[in-house]
Order: sequence, then C-alpha cells, then structure tokens
Amino acid sequence: MHIPGTVIPERFPARDRFPDGAQLIAGRTVRGTSGRTHTVTDPATGDEILTYELAGADDVDAAVAAAHAAFPHWAATTPGERSDTLHRLAALLAERAEEFARAESLQCGKPLKLTREFDVPGTIDNTAFFAGAARHLQGQSAGEYSGDHTSYVRREPLGVVGSIAPWNYPLQMAAWKILPAVAAGNTIVLKPSELTPLTALLFARAATDAGVPDGVINIVTGTGPEAGERLVGHPLVAMTSFTGSTTVGRRVATLAAGTAKRLHLELGGKAPFVVFDDADLEAAANGAVAGALINTGQDCTAATRAYVQRPLYEAFTERTAALMETVRLGDPFAPGTDLGPLVSHVQRDRVAAFVDRARGYARVVTGGEAPQGALKDGAYYRPTLVADAAQDSEIVQAEIFGPVLVVLPFDTDDEGLRLANDTPYGLAASAWTRDVYRANRATREIAAGCVWINDHIPIISEMPHGGYKASGFGKDMSAYSFEEYTQVKHVMFDNTAVARKDWHRTVFGDRAHPDTP
Repeated sequence: MHIPGTVIPERFPARDRFPDGAQLIAGRTVRGTSGRTHTVTDPATGDEILTYELAGADDVDAAVAAAHAAFPHWAATTPGERSDTLHRLAALLAERAEEFARAESLQCGKPLKLTREFDVPGTIDNTAFFAGAARHLQGQSAGEYSGDHTSYVRREPLGVVGSIAPWNYPLQMAAWKILPAVAAGNTIVLKPSELTPLTALLFARAATDAGVPDGVINIVTGTGPEAGERLVGHPLVAMTSFTGSTTVGRRVATLAAGTAKRLHLELGGKAPFVVFDDADLEAAANGAVAGALINTGQDCTAATRAYVQRPLYEAFTERTAALMETVRLGDPFAPGTDLGPLVSHVQRDRVAAFVDRARGYARVVTGGEAPQGALKDGAYYRPTLVADAAQDSEIVQAEIFGPVLVVLPFDTDDEGLRLANDTPYGLAASAWTRDVYRANRATREIAAGCVWINDHIPIISEMPHGGYKASGFGKDMSAYSFEEYTQVKHVMFDNTAVARKDWHRTVFGDRAHPDTP
C-alpha cells in the first residue's frame, strides 16, 4: 500500500535478518521443531513479512536446559559485571534504534513516529535503568536480634524465569521481562507472541553482542497452547511472568500452581477516565483522544470509559467526537499518519463485533466502521466514540482492545468514583480536575495500580506498573519489579562457642547430644 504524495522509508528486511529460524537457544538461532509454520504479516497491507517454523515442546525443553545450565555462572557474576553488560546493551540499542523502530512498525502496524518516539526510546531508557539497578540489589543490615546471634537477609536470584510477552508492545514487553530478571542474576526463556516475534529476537541478539553469555537469554517463538503451556508447567522454571488477557492469565495461574512456582501476572484493563465539572474541557477532550487511541487502542491502560460530570457531558462528547474525526489513518511508515491498523484482521473484526452489538443498546457518535479506499486491505478501524450505554452493558464492562471510547454521564463525585471502580479490572485510571482535594480523593479511592491526574498514558522507568483486582499482581519497571525476580534468605549464626553450648543444653538438657557415640 502506498498513499500518493508521501515518502515512505525503507521497510525492515525481515527475511534477511532471520534466515536460520525464529528461535534463539543457547546463543544460536535455530528453526522450530513443531512441524508447523507461521507467517508474520504486515497488518497494514496483509503482505507476508516472514514465514518461520514454530517452536514445539522439545524446543522449550532445550531452551530451559540452556538457561538452567547458564544460571550458576551468571548468578555468580558481580552486580557490577551485570551492570556493565546492560550498559553496553543500552548503547547498542541506541545505535540500532532505527532498525528496531522499523521492525516494530512493520509487524505491529504502529506509526513509525510512535515507535521512534515512544517504544524504542522507552526500551533504551528501561535498559539503562536496570543497568544501574543491578548494582543496588540489597538485603537488610545485619543485627543481633537474639542474644549472641547475628542475622541478616540476602537477596538472591530465583533461577530460570519463563516469560510470555504479548503482541501489542512486543519490544517493550520483552524488555520489561528480560531486564529485571537478568539484572538480578536470573536466566530467562521468553516466548513472544507468534504474531510479532521480530523485535524480541533483535533484542536478544543485541544482548549477545553486548556480552550477555549464551543461554542467559533464550527466545522460543511458538503458540500458547504448545510452547507457552510447556514453559509455564516446566519443573525447572522457578518463576513465570505473563502479560496478556485475564482469561489466559487464569489458565497460566492454574498451570503454575502445579509446580508451586513464583507468579507475576499483568492482565487486562478497562481504564476509567473521570472528568469532573471543573476540568479544563479542551485538555480533557484531547487527553481522551490520545489516551483512547494510543497504539490503536491496543493498550491495557488505554482510556476506555470516560465518565463525565453532567454539566460538561454534552460539550465533552461533541468535542471528543470532533477531535477523533481529525485523526489521520494511513500507512504506518508515512510521516503524516496518526493511527495505524490493528495487529490483525482477526483483532479488527473482534473490535467491530463489539461495536456492532452495541448499536442495539447505545449510540455510535462517530466511527464504528472500517475505512475503504486505499486502506481497505489493512486491519484498520476508525476511531469510535459510543454514548448512552448502560453501566452493566458489554461495551462498558468488557476489554475491547481497539480504538473505541465509551462516554457516560454522572452527577455527584460519589457516583463518578463508584462507576470508575465498577468493573473487574484495576490496572490504570485518570481523573481530570482543577481541585486538589478532588484529585487527592480520586487517587485514594480509585482501585487501580496507576492513577494519573490531568493526563493519561505516560509511564517512566523509575515507577511501577501493575494492576489491582482482575488486572493481576506484580509490578513491571522500577525497583519493585527488580525485587519480584529475587528471593530473600535469612542467614543466622552464633558468635561464640558458649552460645553454641548453651543452645545444646536448652534443647537436650544435660543429656548427651543424640549424635554423640
């Protein structure tokens, strides 16, 4: 597809980059052994990008074995050595930023300006953060808490981490899982989505080039039912980290329970966007459009439910619809494109079905259709605003994962905050007000892992990301994430021979020790 009058940068040459397969095991790129193939397609055109052999159970076993073998050496490296390696990786990612940006745009359909300004710089920053954090993995200070005994706490790596990343942010999600794990001294097997494996493979290659030893980072690209379930249930995997839907997250939790492994789940979201009657209307409407349409709405933290206090409701609805109608859909590589396609036609049709069903009980203010003309072959869907839906309706309660925003009115502050909490999810939210007391109340009462005030979407490496309720548990990014990938050990020893002798008498009295011949 090409839109006349635009200058399109060269696309990413995927076939040239991955001639030997889409699995990285023990430092070698190999072909999957499942006996089945998968074709990565450009969601903007439907054109083939890369066909590769999917990973099977044997590939997962080989990757876990490689990670298990690499763990003792990597865990024994000093924090400084791991830090230096990750700093080299951050520098390499910066050198290769354009390659990553193009690959991410091609496989996901993201506008190139988004991957250049958000996905890739965010990944580089996250890498630099964990390079520094590697030097600050601390236990607790020693102390004498029981007579002549000294106690302290060690933080230690877990072992092999098995991680599953989603298709909506393939590069960033791979980084969020790999970086804290390896910075803490673990090794990892990552399964990216079979739809979007390119940048995870490029990231792992860059890590190898930066000096990460073979086997520390392994990539298996296969389906969830085959490769994913094998990875989660593997007895040598000490921890599972999963990002995806709540439905699949429950399945992951069930499988992980079979081996009682550590679990980290970042699941679905249905973020409320609460606009009080003293808010800046123009700022709120612009924030709603940006927050709802980021990554074509394929974001667990995207604004999906706008609750607007009644005095502003009609004006907000009208202004938001008008702004949505100015958003430019187009080729992700075209400079003027604001919104690309969804990741696949399957996902586009799923989103469309939600909106089509809503027509029976709500009003579609704008959008609600796939564009025709030059974009008809891609997985595009117009920005959509839905009004007049009931709170308990499907379009308000279910995670749609597309460029769809629902707007609903409320009267009192109590009602607005109650409605904001009235879904099973609790990943993110925002509140829009000029009143510091209203803002403080919203941050206190909204049950979500992140609450923005007068903004929606920004994230930073130093602060945690993770959910409440059905949005899962555990944190990505920040020092909180780093601690997720470690375990604590209490070390206690006596300081005198007398203490040892007194302990023996306390337990056995004047009798000889049972091991005494």
